[in-house]
Parts: sequence; C-alpha cells; structure tokens
Amino acid sequence: MTQLAWNAKEATVGELAERSGVAPSALRFYEREGLITSSRTSGNQRRYSRDTLRRVAFVRTSQRLGIPLATIRDVLALLPEDRTPTEEDWARISECWRADLETRIRTLQRLRDNLADCIGCGCLSLDRCVLSNPGDTLASHGPGPRRLIED
Repeated sequence: MTQLAWNAKEATVGELAERSGVAPSALRFYEREGLITSSRTSGNQRRYSRDTLRRVAFVRTSQRLGIPLATIRDVLALLPEDRTPTEEDWARISECWRADLETRIRTLQRLRDNLADCIGCGCLSLDRCVLSNPGDTLASHGPGPRRLIED
C-alpha cells in the first residue's frame, strides 16, 4: 500500500488489514461483533474511516490483556460516534481497565511468589504439603487455588 492511499479519508478492508497487521477476516469479525464499523460503497464494498485503525489497535491490545470482547465492545461504545475520538476520549475509556488490571497484576504477583514454593520441593501434594498447606487448612476457605484468589 502506498502512503498516499492511507492518507485518504477512508480505507478498504485490505488497506486497513495491511496497516493494522490484522487479517481481513478478523476485521470482518470485529465488525460483526460491533467493535468497529464501516460504510459501504455503491458496489457494497467496505470502507473504514481513518480512526478505525486506532480502534483496531485498542481491540488487539485489550485482547492481549485478556479482556473479553464483550467488555471491549461496551467500552468502545463510550466513544463518540459523531467525531474522531480525541486523546482525552481514549484516556477516559482506558481508565475503565484500571481496576481490573490492578486485580490481575496482584493475582499474577501472588502466582509468581507462591508457585515456586509448591513446585520447588517436587512433592506436588498441595493438599498434604506440610510446608505450604499443613493439614489442608486452606480447604476450609473454599474450593480452588485459595492462595491465588484470596488477598
């Protein structure tokens, strides 16, 4: 694709795919899921506005963080439809992730800090381990990996 083509007001699905690094099939999927929108030409070809590139980047980054598509769609719905989103608009919706990301970070830190203790000794008997869970006392807190899901 030439730079001139991307400087146009709208991009074809192929141009957006090339510029974003996302396959055309994924872009069509994102559109079906309500994450991005396109207009249609008289020949029924998709055309994407230039700000769609930023939306695609936001979707891809959010997916890498493990955020479900439904949640991404809900947050993208907070962006203005009548104009190109500003830096302030993007900053505002990015705040929607902060609490969830902080929780994920704490969970990953607990996993990092506690996983080596259990796997390090080699016994792999988490329910009977005299070092990590003597007498299976964590069972009284409920099912699942209690050390990871409790503060």
